[in-house]
Amino acid sequence: MHVADYKKFDLLNGIGMRCSLFVSGCPHHCKGCFNAPAWNYQYGEVYTQELENQIIQDLNDPDIRISGLSLLGGEPFANVEGLLPLLERVKQECSGKDIWCWTGYTFEEIMACESKRAMIRYIDVMIDGKFILEQRDLTLKFRGSRNQRVLDVAKSLAQGTAMSWEG
Repeated sequence: MHVADYKKFDLLNGIGMRCSLFVSGCPHHCKGCFNAPAWNYQYGEVYTQELENQIIQDLNDPDIRISGLSLLGGEPFANVEGLLPLLERVKQECSGKDIWCWTGYTFEEIMACESKRAMIRYIDVMIDGKFILEQRDLTLKFRGSRNQRVLDVAKSLAQGTAMSWEG
């Protein structure tokens, strides 16, 4: 897995101060994508154990109130194998930290794919659906186009259908 970027302090991608990991590789190639260079699976740097350890350390920094981890891309669900160990560690080692994820896949598409379902159980809030330039709306919170949804993953999994996040 490659990483396009890692931001230790991010106020834009989720609630509160966050650590944000931008993975490389995306099969969607949405017209107007804000991060088109990250479509390439080899873009950026190789993800390392050192970076993973740094993310865990940053999330647990006692001097800074980090709310959680945000996963963006590229496409996080195209990097399940690389991300699963990190997500497991966040849930085990970072008490009270949530995980947000932006994906071009819909909740329904993820649930229909066994390998993608392995990752969704670690996510708290998910913004799903491809970015559609013709539906772009800069007034929307946490999403770029009207077709995208902000979902409460635990509620969605319990109900078996996509459930909106109420914030």
